[in-house]
Amino acid sequence: MAVKWTGGHSSSVLCLTVSAEGLVVSGAERGELALWDGGGSPVGQLQLPGEDDVTSVVFSTRRPSTLYTSHGETISVLDVRALQEPLERFQVNEEEINCLSVNDTDSFLAAADDSGAIKVVDLESKKVTRSLRHSNICSAVAFRPQRPQSLVSCGLDMQVVLWNLQKARPLWTTNLQECGTEEDSPQSAGQFFNPPLAHSLSVASCGNIFGCGAQDGKVRIFRVTGVKFERELEFQAHSLGVSQVLFMPEAYWLLSGGNDGKVLLWDVSSEVGKQHRSPAKSLQRRKAQAPASSRKNGKLNKVSSSEQAGVVPKLTIEHGEKVNWLSCAEIKGSRRVLVADQSSSVSVYPLPEL
Repeated sequence: MAVKWTGGHSSSVLCLTVSAEGLVVSGAERGELALWDGGGSPVGQLQLPGEDDVTSVVFSTRRPSTLYTSHGETISVLDVRALQEPLERFQVNEEEINCLSVNDTDSFLAAADDSGAIKVVDLESKKVTRSLRHSNICSAVAFRPQRPQSLVSCGLDMQVVLWNLQKARPLWTTNLQECGTEEDSPQSAGQFFNPPLAHSLSVASCGNIFGCGAQDGKVRIFRVTGVKFERELEFQAHSLGVSQVLFMPEAYWLLSGGNDGKVLLWDVSSEVGKQHRSPAKSLQRRKAQAPASSRKNGKLNKVSSSEQAGVVPKLTIEHGEKVNWLSCAEIKGSRRVLVADQSSSVSVYPLPEL
C-alpha cells in the first residue's frame, strides 16, 4: 500500500526530484512548489509568479541547495534552504518547457520545450550556448553522466537523438517508428494507430546505456558507442503509453510508469550486461552477424519474441492513476519510489532490496 504525502499542493503534481541530501521537491499545476522532509511533511512551499504549471524540477549537481524549476517558458533558480523569490530567472525558451537537465559538472543546463527546441544555457556566463531542435514537441532531454558535453533527447516526432555540445547538428538519430518493426509484423499496423511518440528518457549511471518510454507502451534500451547508439533491447512494458522511465543508481535496474496506472521495476542487466565486459568485441561480432539493412541510418532491426519473453517485471505496483512522474529516494534507511499522478498528493511505495 502507498503512503500518501498530502498538504503540499492543491493541484495535480506534475514533477518530482530528490537532492543528494535526500530532500524531495515536487512541482504542480498553477505554479505550486513544495519541499518535503523524509517523513512526508511539507517543510516549504512556494507559489511561483505567473501561476504557470511547474513542469520540471532538478537539483544542481554541485550545489545541493540550488534548485532549477521550469514553469511556462521560464526557468527559475531557487535556494531550497529559504524558499522565496527566485535568485535568478532565465527566459530563453519561446514555448512551455517540458524537461530540464543539468550536467555532471554543473556547467550547462538544458531545457526542452513545446516548439521542439532544446536551449542549452552556460551557467557561468548565463547565456544560451546552443540551440538544438526536434521537428515536434521535445518531451525529454538528459545529459549523460561522466560526459558533460553529451546529451540525449526525444520527442513527439518519434526521434531519439544523441548530441554533443561542440556540434550544432545531431551526432546520431533514430526514428522509433522504424525501430523494431517489419513489414509483416502485426505491430506495424498497430503503430499506425498508436505511434511511438517518445515521452521520457533516463540514462544509467554508467552514461552509456539509456532507456526511452513511448506512447506504444514499449520501453527501448539503447547503448551509446562513440558517436552513435544502437538498440540493445525492446519490450512491451505497459498496455498504454509509457509516461516515465527512471534508471536506479544500481546498474541497469529501471522503473517505468504508464498511463495504465502501473509502476513496474525491471532488471535489464542480463541483456545489457552481455556486452558490458567487452563492448568493442561484441560490437564487432554483432556487426558481422547483422545484415547491413538493419544498421544503416540508425534504423534498428526487429527484436525477437524470445528476447522480449525474457524481460518480466521484478515488481508490479498497481498504482491505479496515470503516472506523471517517478522518482526514487532513500527514506529512513530504505529505498522508496515516489509517484506523482493526477492528484495533489505524492504516493510513496517501498522498494525491495536490489
